[in-house]
Amino acid sequence: MRPTRALMVHPRFNPGSFWNYSRACEVVGAKYPAPPLGLITVAAMLPPDWEVRLVDRNTTELTDADIAWADLVMTGGMLPQQYDALHVIAWAQRLGKTVVVGGPDPTSSPHAYARADFLVLGEVEGLMPRFIAAWEAGERRGRFTAEKFKADITTTPVPRYDLLNLSDYTNLSLQFSRGCPFTCEFCDIIELYGRVPRTKATAQVLAELDALLARGYRGHVDFVDDNLVGNKKALKAFLPELIAWQERNGHPFEFSTEASINLADDPDLLELLRRANFFLVFIGIESPNPETLRLMQKKQNTRRSIPDSVHRVQRAGILVIGGFIVGFDDEATGVADGIVRLIEDAAIPVAMAGLLYALPNTQLSRRLEREGRLHSGGDVVNSKGLLGDQCTSGLNFDTKRPREEVLQDYRQVVARAYTPEAFFGRLRRAGLNLGMKPPAGRVALRDLPRDAIRFARLALAFQREGGAVRREFWRTIRALLRHNPRALKPVITLAALYTHLGPFSGYVLDVIDRQIEDVATGRWQPPVPVPVLPDDLPEPALAQAAGRG
Repeated sequence: MRPTRALMVHPRFNPGSFWNYSRACEVVGAKYPAPPLGLITVAAMLPPDWEVRLVDRNTTELTDADIAWADLVMTGGMLPQQYDALHVIAWAQRLGKTVVVGGPDPTSSPHAYARADFLVLGEVEGLMPRFIAAWEAGERRGRFTAEKFKADITTTPVPRYDLLNLSDYTNLSLQFSRGCPFTCEFCDIIELYGRVPRTKATAQVLAELDALLARGYRGHVDFVDDNLVGNKKALKAFLPELIAWQERNGHPFEFSTEASINLADDPDLLELLRRANFFLVFIGIESPNPETLRLMQKKQNTRRSIPDSVHRVQRAGILVIGGFIVGFDDEATGVADGIVRLIEDAAIPVAMAGLLYALPNTQLSRRLEREGRLHSGGDVVNSKGLLGDQCTSGLNFDTKRPREEVLQDYRQVVARAYTPEAFFGRLRRAGLNLGMKPPAGRVALRDLPRDAIRFARLALAFQREGGAVRREFWRTIRALLRHNPRALKPVITLAALYTHLGPFSGYVLDVIDRQIEDVATGRWQPPVPVPVLPDDLPEPALAQAAGRG
């Protein structure tokens, strides 16, 4: 009997997303920002004699022939992938294939994936042997559920990076820890992975870096941890080993990650991150209002000056991307002014501003359901396939203040944060504030041709834009060349994102304007869920509407 053929399919993210950076990817010659780390990690857990193929639908077309090759189709992912994941399930089953799904969204909303043949729910480290045994024993349906927060990630294998076309992505990724010690009401991380961050062993992470190096990869690697500093003791033990690895190998990688703002309170940790060559961190800031932060249980952001905290991170040589949310219950009209002022004062170039969305299986969604305010179908795909996109389909509940007011405030944040003058002004100030002691900002001869080509393509893109975009871009380059030339590389990396964020902000404003008009005229209704999926569920047709063109 021949070995099992497993086809791993990574569903498309909603095209109308802040995070797909479609135009920025095109400028640097890539197709998508990041690879399907979860799927290639699961692939490494499969028996070595199985034949495994990967199709990432964000970079590659899936065909009937791909599915026909397989005995088993494995898919799943996050909430913004739900519509396409359901499409893939229907497609594969129509061709007579067994489908197994897993990942964060099936774990949070298993009912939405009930038509799949196998559901593997929760962290898979302890589940895959059970699933594989069932499959090889001839079972063709089943559900496997992990005990929550118990997976031993020191057993997680090196991901199958060999399944990727590395040039498809602007960065590659790995994971050091899972879980977060905080209790933010709107967050699903603590529901999925718990409040006690678990970490991999140092040797595991270095083996993953070795694997990337062996594939010939050099450049940006993202630590996908939801809070890298959740276990500071373990992180501080790991970082000196990472620094030594970088030094032994000629600093082949620059790193990004996500962390809570208390990172700024630990100068020793900031210094270790700088020496390891971290250049970018995403921090969830959410609101400038301390009372709002307390009510959402994000107390770590209170009792501090957020701009001062961001500036401390910048002075350590690390740029900050910030997350902001409009739509909390206690907000007052005019909250946009405070958010925009904070974005400007902190000099956060990329400000991910979204509308509050009650994710499935969170403290927030449970509270709203108790209060009778959560819209029905809040965790089942709607007919537009837009579920889970905070920028255009948030507020999946009845708001405390008039919905039109919330949308108007959100519109103001987007409109004011993403003019060329505002974006590049913040980028200049952040770049001039960057403390660029070595190894930050080092220029490796091996990278010069690649970096030169990318800069030329970016400069040409902004030249074609003309007007304020071209003027502000070159003003930023001149300021950095004159006052902080070592900061040019990370600043150019973020500048490239404006090729996406500029048009995307226009798309968001158009969508929000239509929503405001619908609310004002009484036409707005909550999205209608699709409780039963037809076998011919159509592919999402949103790419042009989402600002790709």
